[in-house]
Amino acid sequence: MRELIRLVRQARVIDLAQTWFAGMPHWPTHPPFAMARTKEHGDYVLEGGVSSAAELIALGTHVGTHIDGLGHFSCGGRLFAGRSMEEAGIDKVPPIVRRGVWMDAAPGGELAEESVIGRAELEAGLSAPVEPGDVVLIRTGWGRRWRDARGFVNEQRQPGIGIEAARWLSSRGVFAAGADNVALERIPSPRMEVHAHLLVEAGIHILECLDLEELAAAAPREFVFAAAPLKIEAATGSPLRPFALVEQ
Repeated sequence: MRELIRLVRQARVIDLAQTWFAGMPHWPTHPPFAMARTKEHGDYVLEGGVSSAAELIALGTHVGTHIDGLGHFSCGGRLFAGRSMEEAGIDKVPPIVRRGVWMDAAPGGELAEESVIGRAELEAGLSAPVEPGDVVLIRTGWGRRWRDARGFVNEQRQPGIGIEAARWLSSRGVFAAGADNVALERIPSPRMEVHAHLLVEAGIHILECLDLEELAAAAPREFVFAAAPLKIEAATGSPLRPFALVEQ
């Protein structure tokens, strides 16, 4: 344990979450993020002139940087492995500490909206060989648009992985796959086949709306991925604050 603590102290921590703010991008079928100050300094003053401030927030479980639980998608009315919504709830996902590998699909820029990342591109572009249980992150460059909500959502037209890349990931037994775009897969996708395959057929979590710019600049071969979804009973997803631990 002392050696682990020593290594953690020496590691660089890279934040992989986008910032939540009023007016931020969100998928049109999910509610937007909202925040309002409910208590201002001076509203209630304690002895010695001490006061506090607080706010109310409202957001969907699939808004901002988040994780898709296995109850998020179904096919023919069935969830992964025939689970119930309660059994597939995001509260059943423990804190995540796993090996991470990544791919920069658009070095120095961003992919065009019609771009599809295939199996060959993914396999050739990953920073290291994928091992069972890994978290795989894919940079498309669209995370740089985060402060431009209209430009990021882009009328639901974005680059992403295709079904063959998704099947390659599931064949490697990954724990989760994520990207800096809104859906991981290339959209529009009328059948949302990547989501259906990963979540329903393979039981693999999806991470969306990541910030991968600092990770790409650091360019580690592999890293420690750490995050924890909120423990919301029977929820289909959760906001996430993921980070990467990389060697200095």
